[in-house]
Amino acid sequence: MKRFIVTGGYGFIGSNLVKLLLEKKFKVLNIDKLSYSAQKYNLKNIRSKNYFFKKVDINNKKEVIKILKKYRPHGIFNLAADTHVDRSIDDSFNFIKNNILGVYNLLEAIKDYKKKIRLVHVSTDEVYGDISGSKKSNENFPYIPSSPYSASKASSDHLVNAFVRTYKIDAVISNCSNNYGPRQFPEKLIPKMIYNILNNKPLPIYAKGRNSREWIYVDDHCDALIKLFFKGKSGEKYNVGSGVNCSNTFLVKKILRTFSDKKIKIGNKVKIMFVKDRPGHDFRYALNSNKIKKRLKWKPKTNLNQGISKTINWYIENQGYFLNISKKLFLKRLGK
Repeated sequence: MKRFIVTGGYGFIGSNLVKLLLEKKFKVLNIDKLSYSAQKYNLKNIRSKNYFFKKVDINNKKEVIKILKKYRPHGIFNLAADTHVDRSIDDSFNFIKNNILGVYNLLEAIKDYKKKIRLVHVSTDEVYGDISGSKKSNENFPYIPSSPYSASKASSDHLVNAFVRTYKIDAVISNCSNNYGPRQFPEKLIPKMIYNILNNKPLPIYAKGRNSREWIYVDDHCDALIKLFFKGKSGEKYNVGSGVNCSNTFLVKKILRTFSDKKIKIGNKVKIMFVKDRPGHDFRYALNSNKIKKRLKWKPKTNLNQGISKTINWYIENQGYFLNISKKLFLKRLGK
């Protein structure tokens, strides 16, 4: 039976990946330092004998090495990261510490462990920066990050590549488009809109709402990550996207329509409200994901309508999730 470590396993993508790995009958150790966006609620119903948790910061190299020696994993999925662009604009220190130094210390631990282990490092399409016109960024596009967040992720990608070449560690990188789905912290667009609709609040959208993003349902991304562990070529990166781009305004209107289709009453204060844009806001991200589709035979299974519907259902059925989070962490405007 394969043994995996998931770093940041109480976060959004991490918790969904933990659940999928357990469903596939693998052993999983979740290591998480339990920062503000890590929610134990995300895995509250896990009762599997194959699941373990240890509170650890990946910046603690000695502790990570001890875990590697004791647990002897076949692979590590690295999802431990600070990810909210607006927070990185207000204060980038934690992004440098966790997204760059954290990955450095994890790589050092893997290097010193001296036994075969595969790292699947989870990055973002934001490292490519603003994609103009109808172009799509492939894996050979230059990195032109715009925010402290995307710059920190670009730095971590470079570190992974350097350790593959110099120290011959076994690693692959996933550059994924915007994820959405259950268990996402409500500072992000989709869960924030769902929360505001459920609580009769306005729906703030930056600038004129024309910024375009490519959206992928989180389970599809997690499926791709597992595929990368088993089939990805060491030292390479793979774009992971749905191919579906839409503007922020289009997306929020789709969420509103989905609520209406479900016969859920929408309060009179729930209206789209355009707000001042954030500094350095990229207008468009778009991925060319042909490499993973052709070489690894992966493709997304969930279309946007299905994914939005399933996401809304989860938040409606799990409104206790919001009660566990201080509203100060997601209601206040950041990144001005």
